Amino acid sequence: MASKYVALIPAYNEEKNIFKVLFEMNKYPHIKVVVVDDGSKDKTAEIARSFGVKVLQHKKNIGKGEALNTGFRYILNSMKGTKYVVIIDADLQYMPLEAIKVLKPIENGEADFVMGYRDWSKLPFLHLSANFVWRTLFNILFGTNLKDTNCGCMALTTDAVKKIGRVQGGYIIENSMLAHGVRKNVKIKQVPVNVIYRHKSKVPRGLRILFGVSIFILTEGFKYRLGIK
Repeated sequence: MASKYVALIPAYNEEKNIFKVLFEMNKYPHIKVVVVDDGSKDKTAEIARSFGVKVLQHKKNIGKGEALNTGFRYILNSMKGTKYVVIIDADLQYMPLEAIKVLKPIENGEADFVMGYRDWSKLPFLHLSANFVWRTLFNILFGTNLKDTNCGCMALTTDAVKKIGRVQGGYIIENSMLAHGVRKNVKIKQVPVNVIYRHKSKVPRGLRILFGVSIFILTEGFKYRLGIK
């Protein structure tokens, strides 16, 4: 049976968490689930199939961005009745219940693209500092007033998915989707979500990510200001 709602779950070596994610999703039978196994070497795909959900597999690990692109293509081409897509992390950083929250404004016609925003008082210092820089740069250059530009808890209409187009990978996924959304006049809204950090970032790696994402925002932001596509 076709469903208006699809949960897209990109996953890589998540055999320890995917069972709980899909068990929680059973509480929402109106939402079809698509898992994109991004070249896992463990039993992620096997566990997902045991729940009877659709599993798409990459032969090798090519990143979350490409996993999202694979999932979006499948949904747009093979699940024609779909109107709403919610992205759910397989690592339980955002519990499925949190992801469901981001659907509400879309269901109510308030937005076409909803991204959660986190409670900054609960974020590790490195995350807090980096996200302050990123959202400040993004808001200045794109003329927005977003509270968070790097939250992976998102929902979109299928029309918004088409407008935003190809997702760029790495740590610029969220900023790239927002930037494309602003360019295409997609109606964007944010709602508060809870996040659980299970891994600590190391300073050198954190600085590389901070620099890389900042360069992306600056480049795309100036292009937007100058009207360059």
